[in-house]
Amino acid sequence: MLDDGEVSPYLGQVLNPGDPLELRGPIGGHFVWDPNDSAPATLLAGGSGVVPLLAMVRTRQAVGASSPMSLVVVTRSPETLMYAAELDELSRVGGGLSVSVRYTRAAPPGDTEVGRLDVTALGRLVTPADQQPSCFVCGPTGFVEATIDHLVSLGHEPARIKAERFGGTS
Repeated sequence: MLDDGEVSPYLGQVLNPGDPLELRGPIGGHFVWDPNDSAPATLLAGGSGVVPLLAMVRTRQAVGASSPMSLVVVTRSPETLMYAAELDELSRVGGGLSVSVRYTRAAPPGDTEVGRLDVTALGRLVTPADQQPSCFVCGPTGFVEATIDHLVSLGHEPARIKAERFGGTS
């Protein structure tokens, strides 16, 4: 349980067996990456938002696609990084694939950048807007909205930004 999480304190401390729940799918519509698309792809994940984006990376690897792809994962600490070993391995693959992890609270020794993903840091990590990448953003609502704003301020076309979000709606 994450003490300051959006859902887990409620599930662990308030919800009782037999209480009704309403479950809904992701907010913002679904997105699909086409491995035949030659445009670069920029994938931005907040926390467990890495799950569908990592599926895209795995598909790229499985079909031998060569279009450039960058995956940026934002998480609180090394302990909360999902698929850490796989991401570490993928960061060494090369072949047009880049993988970066940004920690917001605590980083491993030697990692000097800690904090939320601001527009300056994002600009260093993503494919430049002039290369017209397809951008896929997945994570908590606040992360997704801030990241989209940053991408647009960096010159990315809103029509090329696809989003999946979870958590509370604004």
